[in-house]
Amino acid sequence: MLINIHIKNMALIDEIDIPFADNLNILTGETGAGKSILIDSVMIALGGKAPKDFVRADADYGLVELLFSIDDEDVQASLKELEIPDIEDGEIIISRTINDGRSICKANGMTITVSKLRQISALLIDLHAQHENQSLLDKKQHIKLLDRYGKNTIEPIKQQVKEIYEEYSSIKKELDANNMDEEEKKRKLDLLLFEKNEIESAKLKEGEDEELERQYEKALHGKNITESLSIANNNLSGNVTDSLDRAIRELTSVASFDEKLQSIADTLQTASDLVSETVRSSREYIEDNSFSEEEFTILENRLNLINHLKAKYGKTISNINSYYNDLTQSYDRISNQEQYLEELKTKLNVVSDKLDKLCDSLTKCRKETAALLSDKIKQSLTDLNFLDVRFDMCFEECEGYTEEGKDIAYFIISTNVGEEMKPLNEVASGGELSRIMLAMKACLASVDRVSTLVFDEIDTGISGRTAQMVAEKINYISRNHQVICITHLPQIAAMADHHYMIEKNVIDNKTITSIQKLDKDKEITELARLLGGAEITDTVISSAKEMKELASKAKVN
Repeated sequence: MLINIHIKNMALIDEIDIPFADNLNILTGETGAGKSILIDSVMIALGGKAPKDFVRADADYGLVELLFSIDDEDVQASLKELEIPDIEDGEIIISRTINDGRSICKANGMTITVSKLRQISALLIDLHAQHENQSLLDKKQHIKLLDRYGKNTIEPIKQQVKEIYEEYSSIKKELDANNMDEEEKKRKLDLLLFEKNEIESAKLKEGEDEELERQYEKALHGKNITESLSIANNNLSGNVTDSLDRAIRELTSVASFDEKLQSIADTLQTASDLVSETVRSSREYIEDNSFSEEEFTILENRLNLINHLKAKYGKTISNINSYYNDLTQSYDRISNQEQYLEELKTKLNVVSDKLDKLCDSLTKCRKETAALLSDKIKQSLTDLNFLDVRFDMCFEECEGYTEEGKDIAYFIISTNVGEEMKPLNEVASGGELSRIMLAMKACLASVDRVSTLVFDEIDTGISGRTAQMVAEKINYISRNHQVICITHLPQIAAMADHHYMIEKNVIDNKTITSIQKLDKDKEITELARLLGGAEITDTVISSAKEMKELASKAKVN
């Protein structure tokens, strides 16, 4: 939903903030007050081309900023795919600054291209004004809308198609990868055999590398370890041992005179035993862990071989062994290429037949749903005074299969007798096209994920009963979407949940466009102006009140 529009230094707009609400937001105003400036500004923010000299002459730059709230999880996911930051917060600010003919586009503070700005905008808002930003004009969207409209019947078949297509695609990819000439076959076999022999000859063992690393580290520092232990042993086995033995003898010779002296002698004997044990353990360690240069070279070469294989085939010995198993399978498969290809072709034919039947079922289901939807849209168009309208969906078959079937489908229309049916994007009139979009939106309101719709020129050339039907359809759509509509028709304005008036004033010799949200009394006055023109009498005021009351009752029903 569009929460706020901020515009600065654009045409007659000095600086305004327009806070919008949900449901139906109506904007009215005198001719020339600046309604088109508002629409043009929004178009610029959505990635449209900025009109020449649109920035105020007395300003260095122009700015348009739109704040949206995002509740739809699919829309949030699509924005994340576009790498827009902070989408988790449920809001996005898109802005565009115009300066000396150049522009800077941003989304949540991140600078983006105009192209990406348009991609973002298409997810958030539909602006119906002279073919601008209308998702329903994009043929690729039509089949998506159809599938969502007929979800209960179409989705189960689509899911089956997707599953079988994945199997079909996997087999076809494998077939293409193994369909090679003799020269390529020989080249691949030679490479596989080389790699296979290289791994085989290494005779790798799980965990071997870790043990070798430990031994290598010890061997690398073996000289320092041996020297330190030898020095320690020399010190312990020489003076220390002799000194302890002499001390023990002296104390033992006089221990009979005092029991405490015997205790001290016993302690020294324990120390002497510990020193002797330490010397013996050190000598054994030196004998067990001595490395010759030859042994060190063998250890180093083995580690180098393992690390070389890791760099080529996997980060661990387990990965290398898995790679070896895959190599063996690939080698056997390519060696028996003809047999394997025949097996793949047989599988592909079986899956292809199954996929073809499912795609036919999906097409049939789509066409049945399209017929129902087309009739519904045709009736909706007839309500809007398209009395000779024909509306349908054109189906074409794409080349090959996709995970969504083999259909290309798009809406076609003819609004006049004898006129050829054409795609929607070839309908010329802005006002007529807006009403066509309105009729379609009314039928697709429950499945259309674009949350905000902006209608301009929708009331061009209509009045009376048609105007009333347009008003009712806009109101219907606004129950499921946020709708912003610029109008000069009282029938449409009376349906407003929130009414804004755009006006133009001269302040300090400058013409400024401003906008205000109307309270109930001012809304009645504005409706009276739309009904009665320049002179607003009590009768016109009474009619305006009655129109608003009738509209309020219609909104409840």
